[in-house]
Amino acid sequence: MATLPKIYADLDLTFNRTPGTGDVAMRYNDQAVIASVRNLLLTNFYERPFQPDLGSNIDAILFEPATELTANMLETEIRNVIDNYEPRVQIDKLVVQLNPDQETFSVLLQFYVGNNTAPTAVNLILQRSR
Repeated sequence: MATLPKIYADLDLTFNRTPGTGDVAMRYNDQAVIASVRNLLLTNFYERPFQPDLGSNIDAILFEPATELTANMLETEIRNVIDNYEPRVQIDKLVVQLNPDQETFSVLLQFYVGNNTAPTAVNLILQRSR
């Protein structure tokens, strides 16, 4: 008996409509997991009602001096958030690089979704927001 592959589905948070039905568009598989990871990383603690522990401390870390120590703190925080709140993801590679001229951090995150054999990559640029 063959087993069907898991399909991960989530709402598209841009709330675009599908042309045929007018319903809210969906994201599937890798795109759904990428959106989930991005949302977890950019959500602060206490932003989601009834889930005060969900989120990360990334926004506060970005207001620290832009040094390699801060890049290491960001890497640790990203690993903790993904390990705690996204069970579909297995991190393959995580690189946080400091861009001192722009005072930003470039994040390269490669991970496996479920049993996929090809890694999925996410690139983020983190900078302070006032």
